[in-house]
Amino acid sequence: MLFRGEIENCSYPDLLMRFSVDETQVTHEYLEGYLRSSIVRTYIQRSASGTSGSMLKINKSTVEKIPVVLPTLPEQKAIADLLSTWDEAIEKTERLIHVKEKRFKSLLRELISEPRNTQKGAKWENVKLGQVCKIASKEKLSSVDGHFLLTVKLHCLGIERNDRIAPTLTERGRPYYQHKSGDFLIGRQNFHNGGFGIIPPELDGGITSNAISCLIVNKSKLSKDFLWFHFANPDYYKKVGHVMDGTGQKELSDKQILQLKICLPDLEKQNQIAKILFSVQHEINLLKQLAEKYKTQKRGLMQKMLTGEWRVKQEIVKCRE
Repeated sequence: MLFRGEIENCSYPDLLMRFSVDETQVTHEYLEGYLRSSIVRTYIQRSASGTSGSMLKINKSTVEKIPVVLPTLPEQKAIADLLSTWDEAIEKTERLIHVKEKRFKSLLRELISEPRNTQKGAKWENVKLGQVCKIASKEKLSSVDGHFLLTVKLHCLGIERNDRIAPTLTERGRPYYQHKSGDFLIGRQNFHNGGFGIIPPELDGGITSNAISCLIVNKSKLSKDFLWFHFANPDYYKKVGHVMDGTGQKELSDKQILQLKICLPDLEKQNQIAKILFSVQHEINLLKQLAEKYKTQKRGLMQKMLTGEWRVKQEIVKCRE
């Protein structure tokens, strides 16, 4: 981390090291970029030491031996400027993501919250989930060969394929059930952590253990998408933890799930609200994809330029002399 004197008379803990830079050999900005590169991270990971179970550390000698590729000072400045441009693009995109996410949370509260909507004259009804949904009864799988496992991610991040764990059937283990795209899954141990989601088309046929419940939604009364957004309101799902049972790992029962209360407008209004929220969510997802592309491209650029594989054009270098 480059310290530019932003704080006067400051001190630092003994876990940090301070080094001065020979400015006749290397610019601060170039060195900072270089030390953040995957080249240096790999070197440090290989050089770090520590006992099993403890935090790995590096010492002054390790840092001093880091191999550094040094082009001329003007080329260092050109490389640093180029990387700074990518950093700026990443930071702007991430700031925009933050603004959009704040707006999304605000819309969730505004559009899903009962008091605000009743004040606008809309008719909303408090119902128990069991009045508009039921728990799916599925047949236990006698074999899991050839099947892939699904995971219900936390923090309202949906459903993903889990290739890290191979599903296995044992006498005392949980049974497995197969699902189809569009199924609404609830992780009974993690609902209060945002553990729920709708299976996307590409994960059709995935399986879960019976720790996951599957909701069948009455489509004439409830929009599945509206239900997801209703659950995704932190003011809602975090409070569910208070009704979960268990002495160790707490878990919602199917009966408790069906007892959960939700507030519903008519079906047309549900679809309108879901459409608005989907639009904002789509913008956020596109921005996140863009930020990740910027980061990937920057990493590739750093790898090429900081190893000397790619060089800056001389006409650009001369502008920095």
